[in-house]
Amino acid sequence: MIKKISLLALAVCLLLAVLSPGLVQAQGELTIVDSSAEADFPFWLNFNLSARSDVNITDIRLCYAVERISFAQAFSEAYVEFVPDTTVDVSWTLNMVRIGGLPPGSSVEYWWKVEDASGNKLETAPAQVQFDDERYSWSSLTEGEVTIYWYEGDDSFAQELMETTQQALERLAEDTGAELEEPVKFYIYATSDDLRGAMIYPQEWTGGVAYPRYGVMAIGISSDNIDWGKRAIAHELTHLVIHQMTLNPYNDLPTWLDEGLAMYNEGGLSSTFVASLERAVAEDGLISVQSLSSPFSAYIEEAVLAYAQSYSLVEFLITSYGQAEMLELLNTFKGGSGYDAALEAVYGFDMDGLDSLWREYVTEQYPTLVEERGMHPALIIFLAALATWLLLALCLAVDRWAGRRSR
Repeated sequence: MIKKISLLALAVCLLLAVLSPGLVQAQGELTIVDSSAEADFPFWLNFNLSARSDVNITDIRLCYAVERISFAQAFSEAYVEFVPDTTVDVSWTLNMVRIGGLPPGSSVEYWWKVEDASGNKLETAPAQVQFDDERYSWSSLTEGEVTIYWYEGDDSFAQELMETTQQALERLAEDTGAELEEPVKFYIYATSDDLRGAMIYPQEWTGGVAYPRYGVMAIGISSDNIDWGKRAIAHELTHLVIHQMTLNPYNDLPTWLDEGLAMYNEGGLSSTFVASLERAVAEDGLISVQSLSSPFSAYIEEAVLAYAQSYSLVEFLITSYGQAEMLELLNTFKGGSGYDAALEAVYGFDMDGLDSLWREYVTEQYPTLVEERGMHPALIIFLAALATWLLLALCLAVDRWAGRRSR
């Protein structure tokens, strides 16, 4: 019995020895030799693949997905052109000019699909590539949900900006109830020129930019413009927070609310915006709330007024109705509500109603300008009396002069 069992075991081992090379060869018919990716910030991502097979490789596709806040799992698939062969080395480039660019600190997941002439298919495991701005040596500081990256300035510089960030979060929560839902990253460039060098399509005036879907903000702040930088941090941070808590697949916020909250969280209006608002009130040149719901004008004077009015609209809603209503408004927009419907649900008036109430509010803030524009009745009476007195005085003067001539 023992002899029979030994012979049976030997036969099984021999069978496995015969079959094993075949199994290894079958698995090795289509093989990935190497797969890699490299970033050249901010212009492109390069993906490379080496593969071999016993027969010609006929189809190669790159699948990739940029990690960001979204409503569904989605990826892109790129067909790679090459000459079929048993050994291939291919590459494919994601040109940022085509997609508008990615912010620093982005992460891209990618994998390959390969097929040969025998119908063998292979799909690689997903891998990650970071799209970092490696032109600079970054330091970092983390507090709570916020991480600041900077490359110029000492630790006290970053700590001062972090304090500004935390204070802006506290103000925003106090005024609106809005809070961060996901971690955010701030990239502090030493100059606005450095910042624009990290973007694909920057405007000449760009000094800061928020990428809400990525939880990233980038601002150009030097030691000699830190006061401006603090306001810019509060502004862009507000965009990140508000977009996190209102993001939905159906509707965006009206621009006046989005920008108005960011302006309001900066603090009081600067003199440039105040002057623009005053002039519009005096000249009856205010922009309607309906118009402010769309993207602002590219003309600088109109844009400045649009930002100033947005600040004033948000100030009116918060000071007149309170924090709880503003939080309810934001949550209503998160549900995908339309502009008029959201205002009706929370405040009982639509955008036209808001426009009317706000105009009363802003004209009460600048009564002297309004009276000058509209020639207040009291002013008309005073000017008429003054004109009458001047006319009488002139007549008396002429009469006296004539009397002296007659003598």
